[in-house]
Amino acid sequence: MSVVQTKDLTKIYSSNGIETPALKEVSLDVQPGEFTALAGPSGSGKSTLLHLIGGLLLPTSGEIWIEDQKINDLNPDKLAELRLNRVGFVFQAYNLIPVLTARENTEFVMELQGLPENERKKQAMDVLNTLEMNDYADRMPNKLSGGQQQRVAVARAVAAQPALVLADEPTANLDSKNSEILMGLMRKLNQDRGTTFLFATHDPQILERVDRVVELHDGEISSDIKK
Repeated sequence: MSVVQTKDLTKIYSSNGIETPALKEVSLDVQPGEFTALAGPSGSGKSTLLHLIGGLLLPTSGEIWIEDQKINDLNPDKLAELRLNRVGFVFQAYNLIPVLTARENTEFVMELQGLPENERKKQAMDVLNTLEMNDYADRMPNKLSGGQQQRVAVARAVAAQPALVLADEPTANLDSKNSEILMGLMRKLNQDRGTTFLFATHDPQILERVDRVVELHDGEISSDIKK
């Protein structure tokens, strides 16, 4: 079963009577355990596609499936439940909660899911250890570097063991050294845990690391290359 499937996905933005197509009948299939990047220049539609898959935007037409659920048909509560339980998000702005420690931020999604405290803590520390952040577990975000904050954001995304992690320009605010470290750690999560990652990026370091590059131009897939 695919983790993600889109069928003839179209997104048109309307403003002042002017329609601008962002995606045009895009069909994409992502299998479990893939480490895939959506690439293309600004305005190509890669972030729009990622946000549609994550249920953060509604399509104009077409279908989006996460595992066996067609998310177009879900009401807002069911869509929020799917995002909570099956999809992890990593954005270029780390979006950590400033009053929570690194461990507490990592536990946050699991707390919303209702996991017992001891189970949350164990899973959080396991992921922080994999991301080489266990020594910083009790630090507040303002006491962490940008690279460390993004690792915590990744930890929060994967700790609840979602079917899919969506990462929108996750290295955009990092220097090349920290970008390389972060990609190595996410690759390790992918290999050790089988976590499926889908990136939207134009960062060459990500494009070098992934197993598959889906290139978009003007809202359409122009190439789909598996390495």
